[in-house]
Amino acid sequence: MACKNCVVTIVFSVLAILVIQTLQQKEFQISKETQDRKGKLLFSYPQSPVLDLLLKTAAPNYVARNPQDIFDFLRDSYPLPGGLESPLDEYDYVVVGAGSAGSALASRLTEGSKASVLLLEAGKPEMLVTDVPVLAPLFQDTDYAWQYYMERQPGVCMGMEDERCFWPRGKAVGGTSVINYMIYTRGRPQDWDRIAGDGNYGWSYDNVLKYYMKSEKATLKGFDENPYRNRYGVLPVEFVPVRTKLIEAFLEAGRLMGHRTVDYNAPDGFGFGYVQVTISDGRRQSSAKAFLHKHKKRMNLHILPESRVIKVLIDPNTKVAYGVEYVRNRLKRTVKARREIILSAGPIASPQLLMLSGVGPKQQLTSVGISLIKDLPVGQTLYDHICFPGQIFSLNETNVSFTENRDATLPAFIRWLYYGDSGIASPGAVEGIGYIKTEVSDDPEDVPDIELISIGGSIVSDGGPGASKGVRKGMKIKDSVFNEAFGSIDNTDTWSTFLMLLHPKSKGRLELKDNNPFSFPKLYGNYLTDPRDVATFIAGIRHVAKLASTEPFQRYGAKLHPANYRECRMFAFDTDEYWECAIRTLTATLHHQIGTCRMGPAGDPEAVVDPELRVHGIQGLRVVDTSVLPRTISAHTNAPGIMIGEFAADLIKSNWNL
Repeated sequence: MACKNCVVTIVFSVLAILVIQTLQQKEFQISKETQDRKGKLLFSYPQSPVLDLLLKTAAPNYVARNPQDIFDFLRDSYPLPGGLESPLDEYDYVVVGAGSAGSALASRLTEGSKASVLLLEAGKPEMLVTDVPVLAPLFQDTDYAWQYYMERQPGVCMGMEDERCFWPRGKAVGGTSVINYMIYTRGRPQDWDRIAGDGNYGWSYDNVLKYYMKSEKATLKGFDENPYRNRYGVLPVEFVPVRTKLIEAFLEAGRLMGHRTVDYNAPDGFGFGYVQVTISDGRRQSSAKAFLHKHKKRMNLHILPESRVIKVLIDPNTKVAYGVEYVRNRLKRTVKARREIILSAGPIASPQLLMLSGVGPKQQLTSVGISLIKDLPVGQTLYDHICFPGQIFSLNETNVSFTENRDATLPAFIRWLYYGDSGIASPGAVEGIGYIKTEVSDDPEDVPDIELISIGGSIVSDGGPGASKGVRKGMKIKDSVFNEAFGSIDNTDTWSTFLMLLHPKSKGRLELKDNNPFSFPKLYGNYLTDPRDVATFIAGIRHVAKLASTEPFQRYGAKLHPANYRECRMFAFDTDEYWECAIRTLTATLHHQIGTCRMGPAGDPEAVVDPELRVHGIQGLRVVDTSVLPRTISAHTNAPGIMIGEFAADLIKSNWNL
């Protein structure tokens, strides 16, 4: 048996036996105590064959620590160290949010230091089920995610439920790294050099590369000895352990069209490559697992899950941040910081907390009854990476792509438990990444404008009898729209790419709904309001069609499926007008919102924080997450978020001589 960790082997061996035994027992029943007065489950879990198998590992007579939480027995835990029953009244640093950046920051601040850190997280710890890569899309519709929705915008997300774009963000110890697709990308050197060129000293590519490498524990055969990789960090970065033949077709087709097969995270890695993911032995490795899990007993690191911060306390006269208010177990509490408050709550919650605390646009704050402490353009810049998942190619060969009904089986599950290399280890069937610069790009430098996410299947791969339909549900695609467009090829062998718009020209914004800290803010994506974004998408679609027409894909009879969208029937299929309508029908976020606490030097009228991430005009308050990014980058934002946490830890240590 191949297993690097004996304890893991034993645990999963026992779990596998339990799965076999409990499959023969009655179905797992949820007790009446888990229901609220309306009869709804307090924790609704997604339906999936794999998830059902995991749930059946619970003993029928098990009594949970929390009877309202059916997953309690599977969750990680973060008890306060030293036998403490409650947190202290004061710490050196209070970090708000245990996501990709916050987990890295809190860990680094407390290593080899006497500085005390309280890490507050609104969500729960992760659990065994969140370790399963194939389940990634399902968790976007559970209480492991903030259920944010963009304000309705005519002409986009027309095929989504209520015609609104769904923006789930991670609500867990580990943040969005607990529910994402685990893709590890760093961005192109030009992205970071441009950020530095705007006056953000320290943010050049050469400098941020050091912090990417600091975290990384790369096991990438053929790449991990290169000078821009690190094999000795804490964050596993690996290739997906199981692939279909379609990834080889993607890379070969790319080479025929002039796209090198590369390590796309290399400084010169503009091309196509196998996807790199934060997975180890076929299991998700969140930021919490990498940075927090092994340090639970560290006496100067206190981690409080299910603790929602509602306000930063700032002295209105001195403009010094000195504490936060948070709610835990339905009680409001206060904790003070001797040195700094650090917001790492993400690109939606961090700006919301700033505004609730009196830092933001004057007119907006006064309109909702919040006393202004500092007038800053919080939330006035918002960029997002959107994708189009609807360009799907049917294949004339069976068993060549991933399909849930074929790959999410008991034998595959048990193989994953032991070896980590069945289809269960696939992150939503993502197999490759390709960067292209389309013919409509006006960028003077060699910078891509579209990322191609090569899928060993498509959004129809999770269909069929008993399947989860997780990806389409995670995107909130209407059943009627999906069935009309793709019903004829549901649960068949297909290939597709998700086209991601890397550098949108359309800019959104975020505003408070009211002064209630439990209200979600108003989110305005303003998707596709700049016609150049539509033109870039269409150029990307044409490029993918050329890829599919090459011999490597024609071996499998790749044929573009003529999706029938009711809203687009007035346009001839495969015309530019049809594709614009299709893009506006299936407009989906990839959860990469940035810019809402934009970084910039003093004098930058759009800046909220300075290049050292300190909030302009407020002492003792920083923002450390992807909300500080002032420009779009050619990357998924999990790895940049972790890098920002690493960078900020060194900035803070330097400031305080730690």
